[in-house]
Order: sequence, then structure tokens, then C-alpha cells
Amino acid sequence: MSNPPRTPADLLSSALDQDPGRPLVTYYDDATGERVELSVATFANWTAKTANLLQDELATEPGDRLALLLPAHWQTAVWLLACSSAGVVADLGGDPAAASLVVAGPDRLDAARACGGERVALSLLPLGARFPQRPEGFVDYAAEVPGQGDRFMPYAPVGADDPFLRLPGGEALSGGETVRRALADAESLGLEPGSRVLSLRAYDGWDGLSAGLLAPLAVGGSVVLCRDRSEVDASGLRKRAEDERVTHTID
Repeated sequence: MSNPPRTPADLLSSALDQDPGRPLVTYYDDATGERVELSVATFANWTAKTANLLQDELATEPGDRLALLLPAHWQTAVWLLACSSAGVVADLGGDPAAASLVVAGPDRLDAARACGGERVALSLLPLGARFPQRPEGFVDYAAEVPGQGDRFMPYAPVGADDPFLRLPGGEALSGGETVRRALADAESLGLEPGSRVLSLRAYDGWDGLSAGLLAPLAVGGSVVLCRDRSEVDASGLRKRAEDERVTHTID
């Protein structure tokens, strides 16, 4: 019998063991028309490569704080699980000046320059493309992550009591606390294995992270994320929910 998940990374490992081919994260950018669907296996591969980038190339250590300045995006979800894998604390919307390193999208690069450590930039362009020109002072994530290993092994074990998430306002959660809260949210939302959640919430606090990733992941469900939703009216969202076989819509 397998051990119960202790951390968000364990939740992903469990999903990989159970059904690696099923969809896990589907992402829409309605400003560009982009649609990306990642199976559990593909998402886990991106997570492993990103965790290797953190541990080996960026030389992070367990407990280091990473200021995460990204929207609700499939790559943001990857970074959250990579932080859990490597024992790095994901500081959601955190102050770059107080962080060991920062990960930022194109609209947050000026703020990210306040970080005195490593700075990673994400273009958030379709298909995970590189910046046309790498921002000065930043590592281009899309240029660096493909060459990382497909399997990740932390140098030090990451436990349930180790810090994982820092929320806006300063609330800190360990990996174990994050899993317990995600499971409780899944129960309150009526999620179960196979549930497919269309989340319209931003990744700007616990509610958005839970609905848009952690609660569905905790119970064997999947999530559909929407960016620039102002480009789609209510009938368009209903059609999307139908096309994606959504079971729960969370606004």
C-alpha cells in the first residue's frame, strides 16, 4: 500500500502512479487564442525539469524563498509543484527584495529587479516560447528548462512539516498543511476523482490556488484555467465548459 501524500509534490506523484495519461491542466489565453493541455505525465515532466533548474542551476536550498510574480497560468502551476519538490518556499506575489530569488512574467520584470538573487523571467508566450530578446539581468526560463533532467531527486528529503507556501498577507503553510486544506476544500466543493474544474479565479491567494490547482489535484481531478477571460462572454464560457466536459465552475 502506498503512503498517503504528505506534500503537493506527493499529490503529483500519486496522480502519476494512478493515471499518467489523463489531462491535469488545460489552459486558455483568450487574448491570443492559445489552448494548452497537459497530461499528468507531461505536467510532471515540466515539474521535474523546473525542480532540477531550481536545485542545480539556480543553486537553491530547502527553505529559500522564491517570490512568485505570475498570473494563473500552466507554467505558474508547474513552478508551484517544483517548489514543493525542491523544498523551496513559494512566496505568492511576495516582495522580491526579501526573497532569495524571483520568478516573474513580462509585466512584472521591473518589480522583480529588486531581488538581489537569481531572477527568472517567463515570456508567457504561446507554446512556452522564449523572449525574442532575453531581459537583461534575467534567466530566460524557456531557454534553460528544456535541457534539465526529466527526473528529479532532491538532495535533502522534503517533509510534510517543511515550509512550502507563503500567501499574501504573510500566512505561511507547510506542505502538509497545504495538502490538508486542499483536501478539505475539495470535499466542500464536492470534488471527487474525475472532477473537472473550470476555475476563473486569479492565482492571487489561497482560494485561487486551491480551486485552480491544489483541490482538484488532491482528489484526482483536473483543472481548466482561463486568462484574459474578459475576451469571452458568458455564453462563450458555457460553451467552453461543455466542450471541456467541466463538472464544476468556480468564479
